[in-house]
Amino acid sequence: MEDFKSKYFLAANSYKGFISKFKDNYFPEKGYRVYIIKGGPGTGKSSFMKKIAEKAKEKGHTVTLGYCSSDPDSLDAVIIEDMKTLFFDGTAPHTLDPVYPGVCESIIDLGRFWNEKELQKNRYSIISAANINKAFHKTASLYLSACGEVRYDSIKIAKGYTEREKVIKFANALCRKYIQKKPNSTGFEHIRFLEAVTPKGIVSFTDTIADTVDRVFVINDKIGVAAGIICDYIRTYAVSSGYEIITVKNPYFPEDIIDHIIIPELNFAFVTENKFNKFPKDSVRIHARRFYNPHERLAQKKRISFNEKVENELLYSAIQTLNKAKTSHDILEKYYIETMDFEGLNEFFANFTDNFF
Repeated sequence: MEDFKSKYFLAANSYKGFISKFKDNYFPEKGYRVYIIKGGPGTGKSSFMKKIAEKAKEKGHTVTLGYCSSDPDSLDAVIIEDMKTLFFDGTAPHTLDPVYPGVCESIIDLGRFWNEKELQKNRYSIISAANINKAFHKTASLYLSACGEVRYDSIKIAKGYTEREKVIKFANALCRKYIQKKPNSTGFEHIRFLEAVTPKGIVSFTDTIADTVDRVFVINDKIGVAAGIICDYIRTYAVSSGYEIITVKNPYFPEDIIDHIIIPELNFAFVTENKFNKFPKDSVRIHARRFYNPHERLAQKKRISFNEKVENELLYSAIQTLNKAKTSHDILEKYYIETMDFEGLNEFFANFTDNFF
């Protein structure tokens, strides 16, 4: 779906386990509507969302796609921004159930289109494929956990030579210059990811930034400590100033580090540039080294370089294992695909989209 410019991940294989931010993208009290799609592998969840996205775009709506970190060719979510309407894949590992059934969330069950008797004929093969898939994901999580231990050591080192007060002072000056407080307005945030560890390697949708806003301030920061402090400060300032923002978390340490802040209403973003996230050369650049004690940084250079090499090796192993998990998932999908009533499913798709729009 190359024609769609706004692309994110709403879930990630982090260094601390799988994490989903589905619930951080809709707000019942603000009138959001959510459709949670249930069904097994190969039952058409992603295909259904692609059809919804195409139809919404055809009708002139603003559409954001949420891709699957376990299969970046498939969708986990479609967000029709101007309608405040979202479609989610509500199955494991990002299981989602209604909190306000019928009022905010509704379930779309695609399991009704499979032939359960036919599935039962392959009962043990399906169970075996599912268990193999689960085992590969568990192994990948172990590699990612080891990555996290190594990366966290580098982060602790970088924090030690970061001049935090200098960073805060700089962030405050940026906010005062570019963010004007809105009277009588309550800000809020959508939490997403631009980058993910996938079976295809590290996938990053950095083009989304330039397609969302015109001005991009790039903080060049290899480890991300200073950039994370700046983005966190901007996040707090912007929300308290009454703006709706998109907070893009670090996919490796999503609870600890913010990579990017996008403020669509003000038409600009502050982003972190590193080896996986590159931005246009004509962007305004802020080099993080200005916030680091040069002597302490130099003293720790060899250790951080060593950590990076180890992390890269572990990350490669995790990606290879996720690729094996994807292969086992493809086998699992075939069993379900063979039992699906696609004629009935396509008729349902057509009726739903025609009535929805």
